[in-house]
Amino acid sequence: MLPPWPAWLLLPFSWLYAAVLAVRNWLYDHGWKASAPGWVPLLGVGNLRVGGTGKTPHVTWLVEELRRQGQRPAILSRGYGRQTTGPRLATAADSAATVGDEPWQYFREFDAQQVPVAVAESRRLGLDLLRQHHPETTCVVLDDAYQHRRVRPALNLLLTELARPFYADFVLPAGRLRESRPGAARADVIILTKCPPTLPAEAQAAAEAQVRRYARPGVPVLFSAYAYGAPEPLLAELEWLSSELVRVPAPPPTPGPALLLTGIAQPGPLRSYLDRQGYTIEHHEELPDHHAFQPADLAALLRHWQPGWPIFTTEKDATRLASPGLWAGPQRVLAGHIYTIPVRVALLADGAARLASLVAAATGPASR
Repeated sequence: MLPPWPAWLLLPFSWLYAAVLAVRNWLYDHGWKASAPGWVPLLGVGNLRVGGTGKTPHVTWLVEELRRQGQRPAILSRGYGRQTTGPRLATAADSAATVGDEPWQYFREFDAQQVPVAVAESRRLGLDLLRQHHPETTCVVLDDAYQHRRVRPALNLLLTELARPFYADFVLPAGRLRESRPGAARADVIILTKCPPTLPAEAQAAAEAQVRRYARPGVPVLFSAYAYGAPEPLLAELEWLSSELVRVPAPPPTPGPALLLTGIAQPGPLRSYLDRQGYTIEHHEELPDHHAFQPADLAALLRHWQPGWPIFTTEKDATRLASPGLWAGPQRVLAGHIYTIPVRVALLADGAARLASLVAAATGPASR
């Protein structure tokens, strides 16, 4: 099967890129390049495709499960899109600009539970930083580290969207894969994400059969869906705004006209959810993944807004909307009408129990 026209014209470049990565992986597989375990068990979460497979809510699920099992986890990310370099521990003085939007989201969610969050281009240096400052850590969740092979997870989770599975995609630039499909053989568990909660057993079996063409024999294949929470006002994140705005938040949103503001790779599932909830999206300001919001973006949104309309966004986008510089003009009026939609992962059938068992086996006893 070829990619659609005109992407198939790029296949020679894809083959060349895939060959370079295949040589790199062969060197790691045969010990010519070093791949070391962590000083504590590592749990990797990643994908073969560029962006949008649901890593962030799955990392959240893992951290919450590890804490339920009595572990003291930490999170280590590259910190994509941040304006700093080198290993860095997230603190209350940081922001999405200094550690990246996803790590900042993790920090805000888990800081009160004493889950350290670190960022580093080199995962080895990041692990050293965590060991130095948080020796009480019992395991580390690696966010988006499937291709970072200098460290070796005890449990390697590969995510792939059901709607855009790796087994139907091609390597960059003809497709969106970071490496070729056989890379799935490194996974210890493969999760098809963003599934309908009522995905029929026949559809699950068909997708699993495709995955097993590339996975190691016996590797669990699980399915997960998104579970959306009630809208939460963005004003809670904008503590520096004037007291008048904080005192007069908009009423809770009700079905009807609304706007959508996103800077993520795959906003489609959120828009579908809002449609099902009875909202009519009059305008979607759709920006690239990890987009650094500018005042002009909010000014453009304001031109489509009518008083009383709610504006929805994601938790990840909310981390980049908290910059005071964004709200210095007429767009300030929008602040009290923006709501984030929390998202969590729900594993289908017995997937939660199976994944919890794999996590327990990889991390061992909770006491250290």
